[in-house]
Amino acid sequence: MNIIEIKNLTKLYGNSIGIENVNLEVKEGEIFGFIGPNGAGKSTTIRLLMSLIHPTSGEAKLFGKDAIEYGPEVRKDIGYLPSEIFYYDKMKVKDLLNYSASFYDKDCSKKIKELSDIMELDLNRRIEDLSYGNKKKVGIVQGLLHEPKLIILDEPTGGLDPLMQQKFFNIIRDENKKGATIFFSSHILSEVQELCNRVAIIKDGSIIEVQDIKTLRENNYKKISILGNNLNKDAFNLNGITKLVQDKDELKFFYKGDINAMIKTISSIEMRDINIEEPTLEEVFMHYYE
Repeated sequence: MNIIEIKNLTKLYGNSIGIENVNLEVKEGEIFGFIGPNGAGKSTTIRLLMSLIHPTSGEAKLFGKDAIEYGPEVRKDIGYLPSEIFYYDKMKVKDLLNYSASFYDKDCSKKIKELSDIMELDLNRRIEDLSYGNKKKVGIVQGLLHEPKLIILDEPTGGLDPLMQQKFFNIIRDENKKGATIFFSSHILSEVQELCNRVAIIKDGSIIEVQDIKTLRENNYKKISILGNNLNKDAFNLNGITKLVQDKDELKFFYKGDINAMIKTISSIEMRDINIEEPTLEEVFMHYYE
């Protein structure tokens, strides 16, 4: 079952494109990454899913229901953490969380305490006295206190120190094991690599690739470095080679294509050493953007 279904979704801001003809499916139980730099269209897509803004054209469905038409109904099963968080400054954290819990027909007190303890969040402090990182902790607890079936996270780790980031990742994994589907937007590739099963790459408002993490890293590019005397750069004039750089007695490049053709080319030259490895997700990502 698809928890999220997006078909030809477009949002225009006057003559500017927020997103254009976005198509995406997220299966039940996935941790799905949504990556791209700031301004690529990640937050616009999420705001459309949350029916905070309306599309110019196309449709988005959550749990099989139109996100706009059935917005109030489907949002009961969604936990949402926006990239920017704003609260009533004079409220205490516990009052804010209890107020948020009152919108759900269940007792959330145990979950509030559990999450607050993990995130080391002081429930008795006022919002105005919190750092940006602690406000982000409030947002995390607020988004998860009702144990939602779908968790939508828009750049969730901003302001969290590395220890808190790991605690947050552990919380997300635990919620996923309990059956929650996670939609995780980020421009920090290491986060996506650590957490997600599949990933969509968005560029200039359009999806340019959807793949599982393993395939994205392993089956696309090889990172090759060759050491040798009198290396001829022109010998590597093959389709699929990019970023070919020669530095004295070393050739470096990325290769996507028939590995047999590459081995044949390499075997025709004299070399001292060769290194073939998987590129990092960040290096793969930059290839899509360049």
